[in-house]
Amino acid sequence: MDHSIIHEISPLMGKDVLYIADRRKKEFTYPIHNHQVYELNFVEHAAGVRRIVGDSNEVIGDFDLVLITSPDLEHVWEQNECTSDDIREITIQFDIDISANSIFDRNPFNSMKKMMVEAQKGLCFPLDAIMKVYRELDTLSSVKDGFYAFMQFMTILYELSLCEGARALSSTSFAKIALPSDSRRVQKVKSYIDAHYREAVRLSTVADIAGMSDSSFSRFFKLHTGRNLSDYIIDLRLGHACRLLVDSSDSIAEICYHCGFNNLSNFNRIFRKRKGCSPSEFRENYHKTRVII
Repeated sequence: MDHSIIHEISPLMGKDVLYIADRRKKEFTYPIHNHQVYELNFVEHAAGVRRIVGDSNEVIGDFDLVLITSPDLEHVWEQNECTSDDIREITIQFDIDISANSIFDRNPFNSMKKMMVEAQKGLCFPLDAIMKVYRELDTLSSVKDGFYAFMQFMTILYELSLCEGARALSSTSFAKIALPSDSRRVQKVKSYIDAHYREAVRLSTVADIAGMSDSSFSRFFKLHTGRNLSDYIIDLRLGHACRLLVDSSDSIAEICYHCGFNNLSNFNRIFRKRKGCSPSEFRENYHKTRVII
């Protein structure tokens, strides 16, 4: 593996803002990991590589761009079936304060702040968004002046934040984050589901909590979350199940019942359908390459 780094501002310490590693290589060998700092990772000419971010597991095409802003979210790009011998990977790690009192809480940065919050689950950008920032990404490692490099990187982030079609990769429950909701009603319902997902959650109960009829609530919930209630609960249970598969040595049956699935074969079937592998394969793949740094 070629570790050549064209432009490096030392791996982020103290007052550094950006670490840029722009390299060409023949294979991915780095194990699954997480880190305190944020990361934007671009991969070119690596079709067939397997990208794991949280409980998302996908095979990428010729271009891949992912933003990760959670210190707890494990990720890796694995060689898998990639046969390219000219892979380019640009990794940009950055340390930016997006808290309430920072400049990023001001109006011009609204779309960026929203994107950074969403990227706690890992955010994957569509091809047209990648093409929009390709030139800036391509030249970033050759900008010698730190200020201009930072401004070019800010432009990349801003342009990405305006793009449609970016998609969250990991489930919220696996990534262990509580995303702020724009609706008090949705927040109340989600809090109830979070506390009771191991039990049977009835539509009439959550509709009551929201003060709505069953049918009005179903439309309202789908509008606000993009999913119907049963899909939302299944995704939440699966996220918790994936986290336990990674972090505990509990048996698959124990995890199944602990996360609110009442039938092991049903759990196995749903898991395979949503994740593309069995629970035991998921656990094995994760443990095979896992190291936390």
